[in-house]
Amino acid sequence: MTGSSETTGASRAIVIDRPGAYRLVLGPRPEPGPGEVLVRVGAAGVCMSDREVYDGHRDAAYVRYPVTPGHEWSGTVVAVGEGVDPALAGRKTVAEGFRACGVCERCRCGETSLCGGGYAETGFTEPGAFADHLTVPARLLHPLRDDADLRAAALLEPAAVIAAAVRAGRPRPGERIAVVGAGTLGLLAVQLLAASSPAELTVIDPRAARGEQALAFGAGQSLSPADAEALDGRFDLVVETAGAPSTAASSCLLARRGGRVVLTGMFTPGATGIDPVHLSLSQLEIRSVFGAPSSAWSDAVRAFGLGLLDPAPLITHEFPLERFGDAIALVGGGDPKTGKVLLRP
Repeated sequence: MTGSSETTGASRAIVIDRPGAYRLVLGPRPEPGPGEVLVRVGAAGVCMSDREVYDGHRDAAYVRYPVTPGHEWSGTVVAVGEGVDPALAGRKTVAEGFRACGVCERCRCGETSLCGGGYAETGFTEPGAFADHLTVPARLLHPLRDDADLRAAALLEPAAVIAAAVRAGRPRPGERIAVVGAGTLGLLAVQLLAASSPAELTVIDPRAARGEQALAFGAGQSLSPADAEALDGRFDLVVETAGAPSTAASSCLLARRGGRVVLTGMFTPGATGIDPVHLSLSQLEIRSVFGAPSSAWSDAVRAFGLGLLDPAPLITHEFPLERFGDAIALVGGGDPKTGKVLLRP
């Protein structure tokens, strides 16, 4: 159906009108405005944030209904708007999700994920990639190699988040590193951290199968949370990716005195807090990551192009747009065999 939409000038999109209610809409193909490009979507990942939008659990400040979701995606530029380099047409690409203003103090300092110009993000407040086409500002593009696998490239958004976490964590060769959680973020973290030549790289997750996959990606050992308690105080760097109620606190316990902890999981209200006494006595350095600045996107795209990052093995399911309901049901459904779910327009 994607081919027919190209021919007729029509385009399909999933629209969530309100929590629990969605439609597959056929309408005119979008046109890129000044400074924009039109992208034909190659693949779009479905993540828990999309499930939250569908269920109505996302903070109201971070979503605008009706909305076409889809913030993890890759595609090919098929048209450019006024003022955009025509050479971009035909290029495979990904793009940053945050529509940073580029002129506020934080943007001028390079911290585009902390933009003070107001929150705007593809797939949450702006039309996303659960569609045949989407338009995005050309300044947000990160073009890919001509031979890039668009299926795998759809995971470069979570990879950019992890690249931001790695930047914040500053891994050094020979350090002992732990990754808490072996979901999509955790397994991508293993790949990037393995490239830093750690002395130890330990993954902590209750799911044995995910632990085995982490070993294949470069981890030295995989432990359950219970077994990992024996290693409290051991690690120079702990990268938390799970967002489970207890993992912020337990990650701080795993770090050595003077160690570094980076929190990337999305926690919900009621999560266990970090003990301030332990924090002060251990002199820990703690950072949190929400989204990714432009620099982290560049890191992720470069690592992908060099083969240091291979997200393709994380993909377990692919659906056409017509089966959005099946795709969203899988995400967060609790099946340990479900990895990354893609929509393929």
